Amino acid sequence: MRLIGNILWIILGGIEIAIGWALVGLVLCVTIIGIPLGIQSFKMAGLTLVPFGKTVRYGGGVGSTLANIVWVVLVGVWMAIGYVLAGVINCVTIIGIPFGIQSFKMAKLALWPFGAQIDNL
Repeated sequence: MRLIGNILWIILGGIEIAIGWALVGLVLCVTIIGIPLGIQSFKMAGLTLVPFGKTVRYGGGVGSTLANIVWVVLVGVWMAIGYVLAGVINCVTIIGIPFGIQSFKMAKLALWPFGAQIDNL
């Protein structure tokens, strides 16, 4: 299921979103201040490219929490809302439910990326 899900995900728009995240990461890495945000964008690009078969572990300390608060205020809320809306739209049909679940997983990461680790199952 993971292979088929990832292939369908890539064909139906995952590649474009992953490229967008990677481009945002490159732009953010131009400045020294933007490098931590760029690294989180690359993390999102990797998960967005092939989300099936991956889990997200959350951790981190005070530094990650403070960085996540800044991230949420600047961009995290809007990205998470976009992923949640995509997840709801995907869950309208039975066939789209697995894709909706992946969108919800990405919404949580888009909201709180610092300190998160992406692992393969």
